Amino acid sequence: MEEEQLLKSEEVAHKLHVSRSFAYLLMKRGDIPTVRIGTAVRVRPEDLQKYIVEKASQNESAVSLIKQKS
Repeated sequence: MEEEQLLKSEEVAHKLHVSRSFAYLLMKRGDIPTVRIGTAVRVRPEDLQKYIVEKASQNESAVSLIKQKS
């Protein structure tokens, strides 16, 4: 069985190109689901990918709406 690598807030921040504190805020408010292991907070890679896809879709919808109004 392949071991799943959980991501730390620093790794999430790096992948999103945001600060660590902003990544942690996204995690804390539940925008990105987390896994707690004791006091450690981690993110499953597939949850981060889902968040990225959802945001990209929202952005595409917003751009399309703006173009329609122009």
